[in-house]
Amino acid sequence: MQKTAVIGAGVMGETLLSGLVRAGRRVDDLLVGEKRAERATELEERYGVTVVSNVDAAAKADTVALVVKPQDMADVLGEIAPSLRAGQLLVSLAAGITTAFIESYVPEGVAVVRVMPNTPALVDQGMSAISAGSHCDEAHLAEAESLMASVGRVVRVPEKQQDAVTAISGSGPAYVFFVVESMIEAGVHLGLPRATAHELAVQTLVGSAAMLKETGEHPTVLREQVTSPGGTTAAALRELEVHRVRAAFLAALEAARDRSRELAGG
Repeated sequence: MQKTAVIGAGVMGETLLSGLVRAGRRVDDLLVGEKRAERATELEERYGVTVVSNVDAAAKADTVALVVKPQDMADVLGEIAPSLRAGQLLVSLAAGITTAFIESYVPEGVAVVRVMPNTPALVDQGMSAISAGSHCDEAHLAEAESLMASVGRVVRVPEKQQDAVTAISGSGPAYVFFVVESMIEAGVHLGLPRATAHELAVQTLVGSAAMLKETGEHPTVLREQVTSPGGTTAAALRELEVHRVRAAFLAALEAARDRSRELAGG
């Protein structure tokens, strides 16, 4: 069994680590790169994995998952690059960091895969999009898929689409939370106790998401099934159209895409 290292033991790094353990990866085939002694002890006790320096993790692993902040990527790559070798797989979960940027730091022949995950990975319901760098083959992409499948769903996309992915699924949970927050506040305004409004809104979201996933119907079809002519839903949807909510979503996602491009450009 090949060894896999996770460098960066923050929330997303630990999420990936715990997902790999639950997915059946042997803990003696997992390494974690972590500098903080207290955090290292915590991870060793919680998961039974070996925690080493970033350099040792890069040197000993066949696959290295970089789960670090985008602004820290250059420093981490500079630190581990001398320990990397051709044929290794480097999987980056840093938003806005291109495969070309990473490849400019690492030895020739290191395979790089770029991943855009999202926070529902924390509950094994993540959505990750992966893109191949210039030295990736099918085996490298399959291994990256296997890593991210431990915490949710995975799709392959050309790297030029990653900014759009960031706008839709990377930032997407925040839009959903914003809508639910607004529904809860509206419920309170309409006279419901906050706890009741919260339960109604959250379960409505969960149930609606399940219907989308399990029926396979287009959201337009499901929306029309709820909307009786001249009824309450039609009245509400009319107000959303009057206030150009659909156009606002388009503008919001375009802004997120543009910001992702700016971050990728440094």
